[in-house]
Amino acid sequence: MKKYLMVILLIFSVFASANVKMPLLFSDGMVLQRGKQIPIWGFADADEKIEVHFNKQIQKTTADKNRKWTLNLKSEKAGGPFELIIIGKNTITIKNVLVGEVWICSGQSNMEFQVFKTMNAEKEIADSNYPMIRHFGVAQDLSGKPKDDLKAGKWETANKETVGNFTAVGYYFARKLYSELKIPIGIINTSWGGTNVETWTSREAFQNSDEFKSMIADVPVVDIDAVFESYKKSILDNLKKVQSFDISMENEDQFKKPDFQDKNWPEIKVPSLWENQQIGNIDGIVWMRKTIVLTAEQAKKEAVLHLAKVDDEDKTYVNGVEVGTNNLWDKLRIYKIPANVLKEGTNVIAVRITDYSGGGGIYGDPADLKIDFKDSNVSLEGLWKFNIVKVRIEVSPNSYPSLLYNAMVNPLVPYAFQGVLWYQGEANVWRAEQYKKSFPLMITDWRTKFKQGNFPFYFVQLSTFDEFGGNSQKGSRWAELREAQSETLKLPNTGMAVTTDIGNAKDIHPTNKQDIGLRLAAIAMNNIYGKKQIHSGPVYKSQEIKGNQIVLTFDNIGSGLSTPNNDELKGFEIAGADKVFHSAKAIIKDNKVIVSSDKVQNPLAVHYGWADDDTQINLFNKEKFPASQFRTDNWEMITAGEKYKVSK
Repeated sequence: MKKYLMVILLIFSVFASANVKMPLLFSDGMVLQRGKQIPIWGFADADEKIEVHFNKQIQKTTADKNRKWTLNLKSEKAGGPFELIIIGKNTITIKNVLVGEVWICSGQSNMEFQVFKTMNAEKEIADSNYPMIRHFGVAQDLSGKPKDDLKAGKWETANKETVGNFTAVGYYFARKLYSELKIPIGIINTSWGGTNVETWTSREAFQNSDEFKSMIADVPVVDIDAVFESYKKSILDNLKKVQSFDISMENEDQFKKPDFQDKNWPEIKVPSLWENQQIGNIDGIVWMRKTIVLTAEQAKKEAVLHLAKVDDEDKTYVNGVEVGTNNLWDKLRIYKIPANVLKEGTNVIAVRITDYSGGGGIYGDPADLKIDFKDSNVSLEGLWKFNIVKVRIEVSPNSYPSLLYNAMVNPLVPYAFQGVLWYQGEANVWRAEQYKKSFPLMITDWRTKFKQGNFPFYFVQLSTFDEFGGNSQKGSRWAELREAQSETLKLPNTGMAVTTDIGNAKDIHPTNKQDIGLRLAAIAMNNIYGKKQIHSGPVYKSQEIKGNQIVLTFDNIGSGLSTPNNDELKGFEIAGADKVFHSAKAIIKDNKVIVSSDKVQNPLAVHYGWADDDTQINLFNKEKFPASQFRTDNWEMITAGEKYKVSK
């Protein structure tokens, strides 16, 4: 019996190790890049013979001692569908393979932002039957070391069932390319919200950089599992100290009841995100309770509960009765309290808050936190009781450098593609000055790793967002980051889509991703696909001081400088030797801009759109591409000296 068992185990082990395996990127519905050698790679037993069939090609190779193999198919013209067949000790057939244009789409949340969230989403989704447009969604993952394959991911064809979850910028870009080229378009979406550029850059790039080599020398190659366990213990130990009892969901249904005793719960100020207080930066579930005393007259009146805003989701109870729920983090909570719920004496408001990411808690204007009785109100501002019942603990992609490069980019190497679309920078505004080095470093790093030359790398300049109220007087991190993006255009074969006119000062995620896709596509059509066109707005070139005026000249003026509806130019400021900027009069004359101010008799420098919120600026060319914000001075900015550090 033992002999037979041994034979069975031996047979099983042979078959278990014999199968050729392909990376997840090589799967049904994939798009291969036309006009270039096509790298094909996979995994097999050491010395296993591999044969690849595609269209009319047959290529052969042998797996190396590390059980990896790679070969290059000759370039193909756009077309398909074809089958890609890989033969080793087993055979894999990948079906419905197209050849066309492939673009990698990467960055943080504005690239991750899906089609279903964009303006006119219902119409866009209904009109999305494009079988030649394919999207590969890379599953989010972290790794301390470069990985050979992705955690998960699949190719999907654009239609109304699938397109809602595509990267919106990538999809609208792909749709424009398809309308012009009429060939298959593949987009590979590898993005993660809230991430900095350093996590997308390889360890080797830092080691070879004068700016970053001392930083990376002090950073160990991390074991993510060990980091997670250490981080988890630290978080839970700290929260236990904060509330003096264990985190538990046991008996939480009792917390909404008015007679529940919460005297041992700690207190927190409301309205204010708990990240700014003793709870700290956690995602999870927290109960918050407020006890108020009402008169008999108040208890009889019609009442509306105003709970300001809750990040992200709330279930709100008054005296044990649910009065409302909402899962939109930026919406005011206004809930009518049913008759006979309020009573004379003590009344309890209990809120079960679920925070999925980012900020958490009850926040907003204190004036929006009250019970409104029409002719009077009771403020709910002040101290509330709280109980943390669940914590979602994850290691942040920003915890260490290279975590996302290792898990979400390295497994794509050396896939053939045309170029990269990038939308990121919000997470780097605190280190905007250093972004002038870290962003070009990442671009050069990817070009080195993929070994496809200086492939096109097109990025989106940050649009307006009034995060800090920054301006020329106190400095603007967002303006400095945009400047760093503009300077990255010094790298060869780069392009930038300016978005000063389509942002939202109150929303870091503007919903007009259609125009962003079109502007990126205009760069590609002009630079790559032979359809010459104006694809950029005016770019500051030089200044000339003439008395109390400064005359500005621009590149990329197209058919000429203009403003919408011939409005007065806005967003220009001027300063003298005191470096104090004043709002300035600006006029267009002979396709130049003349700037002046009665308050500055001896001007030295001009700012245009130098603010977190640059909504009002309005210099365009006649082709309706906006000018990027700029400054003509080189005075030190507020992010100078801010360096990337890893907290251990």
